[in-house]
Amino acid sequence: MEFYNTRKTIFLQELTAQRSKYNMLSMARLVVAVIFLILGYYSIAANDSSQFVVGMAICAVVFSVLMKKHTKVSQQKERAEALVKVNENEIAYLNGTALPFDDGVEFVNFQHPYSHDLDVFGQRSLFHNLNRTETYKGKQKLAAMLNDIAPQDEILKNQHAIKELAAKPEWRQEVMALGRNNKDSAAVYQRLTNWLQRAAGDVSKIAGIVAVASPVVIVLCLLGYFISGDNTFTTVGGYLIAFNLIFILGYVKIIKKEVGDTTEIHDIIRRYSLIIEQLENESFESEKLAALKANLFYNDQKASLHIKKLAKLFGQMDIVNNILGAAVLNGFFLFHFHVYRSLIKWKKQHAQNVPLWLDAIAEAEALGSLGNLYYNNPDFTFPTLNSNGAIAFKNLAHPLVKKQVRVGNDIIFNPGFTILTGSNMSGKSTFLRSLGINMVLAGAGAPVCATEAVVHPLPVLVSMRLSDSLSDSESYFFAEIKRLRQIMDALGNGTAFVLLDEILRGTNSDDKQMGTIKVIKKMVGLNAVGAIATHDIEVCETALQYPDKLVNRCFEVQIIDNELYFDYKLRDGICKNKSATFIMEKMGVV
Repeated sequence: MEFYNTRKTIFLQELTAQRSKYNMLSMARLVVAVIFLILGYYSIAANDSSQFVVGMAICAVVFSVLMKKHTKVSQQKERAEALVKVNENEIAYLNGTALPFDDGVEFVNFQHPYSHDLDVFGQRSLFHNLNRTETYKGKQKLAAMLNDIAPQDEILKNQHAIKELAAKPEWRQEVMALGRNNKDSAAVYQRLTNWLQRAAGDVSKIAGIVAVASPVVIVLCLLGYFISGDNTFTTVGGYLIAFNLIFILGYVKIIKKEVGDTTEIHDIIRRYSLIIEQLENESFESEKLAALKANLFYNDQKASLHIKKLAKLFGQMDIVNNILGAAVLNGFFLFHFHVYRSLIKWKKQHAQNVPLWLDAIAEAEALGSLGNLYYNNPDFTFPTLNSNGAIAFKNLAHPLVKKQVRVGNDIIFNPGFTILTGSNMSGKSTFLRSLGINMVLAGAGAPVCATEAVVHPLPVLVSMRLSDSLSDSESYFFAEIKRLRQIMDALGNGTAFVLLDEILRGTNSDDKQMGTIKVIKKMVGLNAVGAIATHDIEVCETALQYPDKLVNRCFEVQIIDNELYFDYKLRDGICKNKSATFIMEKMGVV
């Protein structure tokens, strides 16, 4: 917290200073512009206007310098504003007063093996708490990492990268600040992708020669007129300007077709280049981050330079919408023809590399989000991986539960499957979610909420919070049966980590008990690892038949001074205490 408060103070001070500079430069520009207009008036009214023209020229130069300084200060002001907001958001998050990040609701998928059941996406979800990405592709990448359990070698690479980025909070914030200004979107990314994928046009050699020769001759005509005063030069120049305008009209449709989907995105592309520049200029030791950086060099040139050039070309193309400016620039220089030709050349040389460069940004942002998790929670641990089925946690808890009220538990999956009992509100469901969420984090290479962890990364399969699907005319019971069938089919392809919470609720107690026992027996036969929570004590007797593969564990509740007391501690054995009747009596229900 101290880090974020200090950074917020620093950038608030910088923001105040930059705003002052910004306002001073704005006033200076206005003063110079007014002086320019006054000198212009007197140059027209005076008999000898030479001194006024010189003054106007000086004003134009000064105004140009002020414009450049103003632009630079404006960018510094935006950076300070963004960094203040980044730190304010983190402070609000750690204080528990806000969750000011994108919640990834668009990634909610009721058919996914675990993401909906474990609240991976949506309001107050795992993604909502982790997400520090600012680009569209970064958000997509983080979602993909949480939606799949990575191979072990990939997990190890991610672990090293996440540890390294956790130790670079200033760098991570610079990347976030650049993404916050002029944020992109799915629409922007699609427009850019469409342009990259569309076949590049071509320009004939004759047209290229004419486009160079005509502006050169116009410049020579102007020089000839100023030197000799002969009006023939201006006449020829006038004809060439008319020719240029007719020439460019022949390319208007071609140019608009080429850049029709890319208007006004040049500043976002420029932001991409600045983020890439951050990657290029940073030193990395982890294999994954070093590889990302290596991908940003093409033909011994930095990718950021290529992307900046693309942004500049798109920005120049946008002038085509300014009719007066386009007429002047094209009449004299065939400006948009040359920009179009440069765009075509750029696309042919670099289009195939852009997705790779933007993926590097996305990967860095996603890994940075997980690095932020570790920075904020240095007591979390990175699991030790294995391939022999060993899974164990010490002091395991749910990473989204506040530290002050978090209760950790130890568990070793040996035997591999647990039958979990306990009264209502005793902590069974929270414990199952803790197991699931931490297995998902481990599978992404992230730290887990435990003091020690040994994990064999396995596919995660969960049935915990299904709901009726009225649009599909599907009952809760049928939805649950379908999910259980998916789990069994997946187990048929190999061992998986399975979590089930009170299955078969939509049937009578005897049928539910018998069905639960059969499900457990089948999962044991398929070598499933995980846990099932149940209220049916009789189900626990199944462990006697499979002592090497099943174990009973429970959460107990105590009644102390006529009040319920939950310690949320996992115990060996079968739950003995019940709370439902006590609660109903206390509430006056019975």
